[in-house]
Amino acid sequence: MPRTKSRPTKGGPQSLPIADWPASDQRAWEEACRPGYRFQQGGSAAHLAEVSRLDIARRYGMFLDFLERTGALDRNALAAAHTTPENVANYIGELQSRVRSVSVWNCIYKLRRCSEVLARQADFRWLSEIEKDIAFTMQPKSKYDRLVLSERLLEAAMALIIEAELSDCSPLERAKRVRNATMIAFLSLCPIRAKNFAGLQIGTTFRNIAGVWWITLPKQMTKSRNPLERQMPSLIRPIIDKYIDLYRPVLLRPDRPSNSLWPSVTRGAAMLPNNISTLISKITEEAIGISVSPHLFRTAVSSTAAIYGGDMPYLGSALLDHRDPRVNEDHYKRTSSMSAAQTYAELIDGLRNQ
Repeated sequence: MPRTKSRPTKGGPQSLPIADWPASDQRAWEEACRPGYRFQQGGSAAHLAEVSRLDIARRYGMFLDFLERTGALDRNALAAAHTTPENVANYIGELQSRVRSVSVWNCIYKLRRCSEVLARQADFRWLSEIEKDIAFTMQPKSKYDRLVLSERLLEAAMALIIEAELSDCSPLERAKRVRNATMIAFLSLCPIRAKNFAGLQIGTTFRNIAGVWWITLPKQMTKSRNPLERQMPSLIRPIIDKYIDLYRPVLLRPDRPSNSLWPSVTRGAAMLPNNISTLISKITEEAIGISVSPHLFRTAVSSTAAIYGGDMPYLGSALLDHRDPRVNEDHYKRTSSMSAAQTYAELIDGLRNQ
């Protein structure tokens, strides 16, 4: 059974380890994480990647830690019985006093998901409504009302994937939702231009080399007329692997074979750039209350790199494949582009874990 880490040192976020949860919560979580065997179905959280289960458990542990510190934790309570409107309201009040709004939303979203896993028969729709209200109050810090930083887009994508995987929708609808969320995760760290993004083909412009996915665009396909060779950051490789192995095949039409990374369910071939742009704008508006087009993902990267990567002045240019008159060496341009995505992913991952 996955375990959360012990509590961090004073000053950091607190999370009650699974071993310290109330007994009913511990038993319910262990059952939820029970793996499937042959034809026996696993627990309600067994299909999630370990990193996702650990993150959900950590967020639930933060809620329990809050209850313990405020004297509201009942160790004899039933699983997820602490997830009540009163407890959640008090918890949100503390969160809002010490963390950013996107973190408040993320904590409440994952509290709901964990509660649903622990108590499958309980109705937590009231918590979903609170979660949506928080999402609509999240505002970007920039004066531009459609500028969103990349960490928020990545968080939203990961939340949407978990939501899709835990939903009771049809396999086709689930695959579509995971595809859409994977596109958002992809663009949040590697915001290539919309035309190139829509046209990615497995085996040619999107290749698996020694177990690692690479974007490999020849110079005639890029606006800068420089070849783009970029390794996908380790942060989202599991997301891409799962999408390609489990969900993309569901989207393909048997009568229309396609190597497109983003296949259209109706057409069989690659989704059109305009259709992808419309879809992503719609999904981001529903998820975070702000419509973010693929082009604005590039703005998000540029702004995030400028704000948090001040000691790496060329990071944004390398990520966006811009020409920089101060950088003339072909070798430098190529190597900086190849390493920029991983450097940027590490920066974003650090922000998410603050």
